Amino acid sequence: MSSPVPESAAPLAIEARGLVKQFGGRRALDGLDLELPQGGFLSIFGPNGAGKTTLLRELALLARPTGGELRILGVDALEEPDVLRSRIGLISHKSMLYGDLTARENLAFFASLYGLEGPEADARIDELLRLVELDHRANDCARTFSRGMQQRLSIARALINDPELVLLDEPYSGLDPHAAELFDRLIARVRDGRTFVMVSHDLEKGFDLCTHALIMARGRAVVCAETAKIDRAAFRDLYLATVGMGVA
Repeated sequence: MSSPVPESAAPLAIEARGLVKQFGGRRALDGLDLELPQGGFLSIFGPNGAGKTTLLRELALLARPTGGELRILGVDALEEPDVLRSRIGLISHKSMLYGDLTARENLAFFASLYGLEGPEADARIDELLRLVELDHRANDCARTFSRGMQQRLSIARALINDPELVLLDEPYSGLDPHAAELFDRLIARVRDGRTFVMVSHDLEKGFDLCTHALIMARGRAVVCAETAKIDRAAFRDLYLATVGMGVA
């Protein structure tokens, strides 16, 4: 469990080497190495300030590393980020929806950003609204939705471009148990053929979902390994020790 990079013969969806992100005199990422095979599900854990969200922003191409190498889906993310944007979806604890637009209008707007319009877009939007069980609220404004419904619509938004890599930033934040269960079912429905990376503070939930687990502290990987090769109790103890020592 001590190796910072999980070994896998599968093609890599994510390959980071010596990834650095500098903010003034502070390094949010400090030489991070990471590999995740295509079709994998990586859950990222760690104390506040460990660099989890910074790493997710780098993978979402919302920020550029200060140093290091990053390949996503076989493409150099630093040299050709525009090639990758349409292949990535992001689901956050923030819905990123427009409250005064209806569910259908929100999806139509995001579809247009990827050049998807007309009958093709309409068919895709109808399909996604059925998937997230919001077809009966398609013409209602997003601001009238509950937190759980907004999160379900966020899934549809993130999938409008049929991404190969889906990033989740604390997606369960603010969800009641029923909404969290619905979210679980939706993720299970769309999981096949996609790669997932999730930042979570919920060790049990994150561990249940993932094929690979990463604990971060001070911008580095404390441990990263396939869950099939991890002793769950030892991993929990290491996580609690990492958080408890305030290593962030």
